[in-house]
Amino acid sequence: MHSTPTSFRGLLLAAGKGTRFNPAGIGNKLLTPLPGSDQVIAVVAARAMLQVLPVLAVVGAADSELGRRLAEAGCEVIGCDDADAGMSASLMCGIRQARDAEGWIIALADMPYVQAATHRGLLAALKDGVQIAVPTYQGKRGNPVAFGRSHLDGLLALSGDRGARTLLQEFPVNEIPCNDPGIHRDIDTRADLDAG
Repeated sequence: MHSTPTSFRGLLLAAGKGTRFNPAGIGNKLLTPLPGSDQVIAVVAARAMLQVLPVLAVVGAADSELGRRLAEAGCEVIGCDDADAGMSASLMCGIRQARDAEGWIIALADMPYVQAATHRGLLAALKDGVQIAVPTYQGKRGNPVAFGRSHLDGLLALSGDRGARTLLQEFPVNEIPCNDPGIHRDIDTRADLDAG
């Protein structure tokens, strides 16, 4: 018996290995300090979202340093045992944990430049009954992506490393223009970080 959906949740996907950033597999890119900040990449990403709604962070192991840092920032943290199976596995871990929500804003922990105002715009769209919303900057779609409750079953049926892209191709998408170049800036390599 599930309770009635009562709220919206942010999902911060932070379980990836970041192999392009650290080809040798040493360390976690999400624990790298963001230039010009006293915080690490994942915490900066989380804090922008936490200004708008409660956040569930999906990490590889909840008792890791990353898990502890995100918990200290104010996130609920869940470990995803099968995170290595791809982004959709992390996403499904988060959706299963937060399945009673009315909708979800799904953000990537390696995108610390997304502004709180962008999360606010997506949340407003969900509250208005929109079932899929994406931010756009200069006409180009970016992240995070918002899903309403009607897509619960579709989100729980994803597979592979494409995340929710198939849902964006199959269903109507509401584009939310924003003045936020951060929706296109992820940190995959050290060069991306240095470009900050």
